[in-house]
Amino acid sequence: MDDNRFIPVNIDPDLLDELYLQFKNNNNSLDKTWIDFFSGFDFALDGNFGVHSSESVACEFNVIKLIDAYRKRGHLFTKTNPVRTRRKYSPSLAIENFDLVSADIEKEFEAGKLLGLGKAKLKEIIEFLEQTYCANIGSEYMFIRDIHVVDWLKHNIEIARNTPNFTQEKKREIFSEIVKSVDFEQFIHKRFPGQKRFSLEGHEALIPALNFMIKQAVKYDVKEIDIGMSHRGRLNVLANVLQKPVQSIMQEFTGTNYDDEEFLGDVKYHLGFKNRIRVDEKAIDTFLLPNPSHLEAVDGVTQGFARAHAETLYNNDYDKVLPVLIHGDAAISAQGIVYEVVQMSQLNGYKTGGTIHFVVNNQIGFTTNYLDGRSSTYSTDIAKVVKAPIFHVNSDDPEALVHVVEMAVRYRQKFHTDVFIDILGYRKYGHNEGDEPRFTQPELYKAISEHRTVKEIYKNQLIVSGNINDKFIRDTEKNIELRLNESLEKAREQDNVNVYQFPGDNYKKLPQKLKINAKSFVADAEKIFTLPDSDKFFPKAVKLLESRYDKFNNNTIDWGMAELLAYATVIRAGKSVRLSGQDSVRGTFSHRHSAILNRDGGGVYMPLKNLFNDQAEFSVFNSPLSEYGVLGFEYGYALGNTNSLTIWEAQFGDFNNVAQVIIDQYIASAEDKWGLQNDIALFLPHGYEGQGPEHSSARIERFLQLAANENMWIVQPTSPANLFHLLVKQASCNTKPMIIFTPKSLIRHKLVMSKTDEFLNGDFKPVIYNEKIELHKINTIIFTTGKLYYDLIEKQDELNIYNKLVVNIEQLYPFPISDIKKIISKTNENLDIIWSQEEPVNMGAWTHIRNEMGEFDIRVIARPASGSPAVGLLHQHKIQQQKIIEKSFLLCDCEHKEVFCNLKCSKFNRGNQ
Repeated sequence: MDDNRFIPVNIDPDLLDELYLQFKNNNNSLDKTWIDFFSGFDFALDGNFGVHSSESVACEFNVIKLIDAYRKRGHLFTKTNPVRTRRKYSPSLAIENFDLVSADIEKEFEAGKLLGLGKAKLKEIIEFLEQTYCANIGSEYMFIRDIHVVDWLKHNIEIARNTPNFTQEKKREIFSEIVKSVDFEQFIHKRFPGQKRFSLEGHEALIPALNFMIKQAVKYDVKEIDIGMSHRGRLNVLANVLQKPVQSIMQEFTGTNYDDEEFLGDVKYHLGFKNRIRVDEKAIDTFLLPNPSHLEAVDGVTQGFARAHAETLYNNDYDKVLPVLIHGDAAISAQGIVYEVVQMSQLNGYKTGGTIHFVVNNQIGFTTNYLDGRSSTYSTDIAKVVKAPIFHVNSDDPEALVHVVEMAVRYRQKFHTDVFIDILGYRKYGHNEGDEPRFTQPELYKAISEHRTVKEIYKNQLIVSGNINDKFIRDTEKNIELRLNESLEKAREQDNVNVYQFPGDNYKKLPQKLKINAKSFVADAEKIFTLPDSDKFFPKAVKLLESRYDKFNNNTIDWGMAELLAYATVIRAGKSVRLSGQDSVRGTFSHRHSAILNRDGGGVYMPLKNLFNDQAEFSVFNSPLSEYGVLGFEYGYALGNTNSLTIWEAQFGDFNNVAQVIIDQYIASAEDKWGLQNDIALFLPHGYEGQGPEHSSARIERFLQLAANENMWIVQPTSPANLFHLLVKQASCNTKPMIIFTPKSLIRHKLVMSKTDEFLNGDFKPVIYNEKIELHKINTIIFTTGKLYYDLIEKQDELNIYNKLVVNIEQLYPFPISDIKKIISKTNENLDIIWSQEEPVNMGAWTHIRNEMGEFDIRVIARPASGSPAVGLLHQHKIQQQKIIEKSFLLCDCEHKEVFCNLKCSKFNRGNQ
């Protein structure tokens, strides 16, 4: 007979052998339940059972299979859904599916020791498993590969049968939190009928869950909790968790103006808030980050913000900062940003010590049934990507939810990974309070309309158990109603809404522009461009740095050198540098080389980490292949660490397309909407070099369209010195995002060099041109930006045409109109003004230039209007590029040479090609 038939099908035989071997070797690390089981197993095999011993052993293993099935699949058979009948899953947990029969119910089994029951009857084992794994909490954790994690979860779940056993005082506190949550929603519903608030009704238990999460966190010495959530229930969380004055929330319903006339503001359920609250005589900082209607956009921002505070405020102790994300079920299962952020959670450059995820599971997305909203069994199946435990909880059981939350905090603090809590509830109204959900979900909303609130359910439970009486209920409800009415009366006394600027005063203590010290500049160059023990490194790397140092000593600095010297200058001033993006360590175009690998691959040397003792931090990370998540993270990091030059680099400029939500909703508009200042910088490689439509354009036109009220800086530097001064400026005295369109081929262009004096004594130049040309002799100015500038001046030198001036606009926004007017004023009165660009005429900077220079008569030279940024063939690209240059200098011979002509003569006369 094959002995393997006794091994449970759901237990890895190799693992079972390994555990049994540990038992035989008296390994003290083995869990006690396994020790008890194998003791019974050996006893069963000692021969005392005679002919029946093999049957007994087989039966024992069948019970083990049953226990294992409950642990793995019990969550499929829970009572976690308050308003729907659960879907049926097969096979069930009936004993017949485990080769057990009804006659076995009264038999005792050694397998009971695995549950801490000792030798127990099968019916006792099943009662234990039903209570632990199939009641109001469903637990998924057996897919986790780390046996220590599994054992910890198993122990903490089973020791109390996953059933809370709270004191009367704690039960009353939970009830008070429920009353606050329920009555807050009902109060607003009555006082402001028809106004959107995205109520929490159906999930009011979230409020005690969050408050007891905070209490538990304080016990574990957490100093800060950073929350990211979308709009559902946000007002309730603000009022009853972060303790935002209810009067302020009411003002956002009743007010007509902001107290700051220039503030545009946002809808009330997008706003952020910060508060220091006291819990058990201890203080804890709580942050709710602002979030737009792009539901999960805040996820990465929250993680970056938490990482920044862990580093700067708590000396890299992630135990002190707890990130919390609150999702909707439809969003967490469908929004790709969730996957990106979860995948980042354990990476060295992006980890935050583990996040607690709550899912406000309405079982519907706007009007879409959950069965049409995902392919997975649960909306939380994304958690399995990083082997994070998942708990499903009935929202009508606030005690169960608090029980799970407290365990989740303990788990996070011990293992520093994510944990997911799926709160199964419902949405009382439609997507917003003015929506009629019965149009699309009549059966579900019939059940919801007949369903009692969690307040009524829990109140009746506590009355029956004797934990509360009518007086306690009346006093609790009366106090809450009194507070709400008083807040509303005060709100109505004031028309203006107070502007709360999150996160407050981060930018009040700004240093002046950094001064460049010549001695330090030279010392930094030596440190950056020389290697200690150079024989340890690849000869090519050594040669590269030696070449750079030779250039420096010969008074020549290229693009890559200027960038690294800028970081050194910032670090020397006491400000850290963080750079992140795909391939950012080396640089996509192999120009940066911020880390040099040892010859044997055994480590790396970062010159910028070794400038001098006690220097500010330099960090550079190769990011995962993500834009949306990583840019959100870096924005959050810059928000949380204002003493850092924080840069996100796109591998190619057009990759920012995938992060457009962060650009639109945070970078461009956050200051207008939320008073949010942020000095993140973006490196977006841009330039038309025949690489086709996808890697030519970083979409300059989009950023210029978003630019207003000096909300950001948009620049396209083309000289190393200008890049240097931009980065130093951004690190020292700028509080706005900076969009830097960086070059590709220009990185190694022979003309893209700067002298040392331009770094030490110069400054950023918004416009550049050949200052040796006498302006009064000029009859034509060709304005341009980016790489085309060098193509034009090379052609100018080739033809010796010096009655035409090529001017490169390096700062596109805020537009340097005064500098431009100064140049124009010194030229000939009959001036011909041209704007020349590489991009199609409907893209690039042309529309912006036309608006900013509307008082001048300007004609444009550009590629034909197109829906695609560039042609696909290198040969076609070269012809178009040449035509742009020729037409800029009026070298065309056709009748269209002085008007925009769509480059008709570049339509490739193939007969002559």
